[in-house]
Amino acid sequence: MAEEVRDLRKLVIKAYHMQDVEWGAHNDITADGHMTVSKETLKKLTAGEEYIEDIDLRIIRPGRHDRWTNTIMDIIPISAKVLGKLGEGITHTVTGVYVMLTGIDVNGKQCHEFGSSEGILKDRLYLNRAGTPGDDDYIVSFDVTLAAGMGQERPGPTAAHRACDRFIQDYRMKLKKFRGDRCTERHEYHDIVRPGKKRVLIVKQVAGQGAMYDTRFFSHEPSGVEGGRSIIDMGNMPVLVTPNEYRDGIIHSMQ
Repeated sequence: MAEEVRDLRKLVIKAYHMQDVEWGAHNDITADGHMTVSKETLKKLTAGEEYIEDIDLRIIRPGRHDRWTNTIMDIIPISAKVLGKLGEGITHTVTGVYVMLTGIDVNGKQCHEFGSSEGILKDRLYLNRAGTPGDDDYIVSFDVTLAAGMGQERPGPTAAHRACDRFIQDYRMKLKKFRGDRCTERHEYHDIVRPGKKRVLIVKQVAGQGAMYDTRFFSHEPSGVEGGRSIIDMGNMPVLVTPNEYRDGIIHSMQ
């Protein structure tokens, strides 16, 4: 008798590799591997954000890591939901470039609680790890200056993540329109159930203490902020996610 298998959902991730990142008139990205970064939207990103004083953008080329960085708050992939919701359907993602969110306040105090990571970037960032840039990847540095003392208060880092998410959204909207047959990689994942077999549950402990130590779930976009819910606001209670939701970036660490 054949083993019964139930395929609950399918997730297809299509990757588009960026060959170069340079300054341009607008934030733009193309399926043939070119990305431009512009400071034209920075004023719009700070509008209405009372805790953000300034934002600085920098393009860090591969191997150019012998430079100062403020505390690293997050390393964020550029990914967009094309079809379906997080955990199923189609997601487009970018390889070859990551966004790095860093933060400091106007008095020069780093955004941190129990420890900061400012210093020379090559000494503070481990490359070639899961979720970090590789040796040949570009980094777009999104450096936020917060109001005095707000690097240690929950609304400050949250505002920084929110502004960075809106910056990335410019690229997501273009990424959604890429033709699927022009991707450089294609990966297909299935959430499979085998009735009668052992059930496996992986327990992941996430931060939920406040300020930088927060975790957001169920955002509209992969690794996003908009539409997400804070684990703190959910009472730090257990949350069940599927393997494909995890793969698709349904958890966003706010550290």
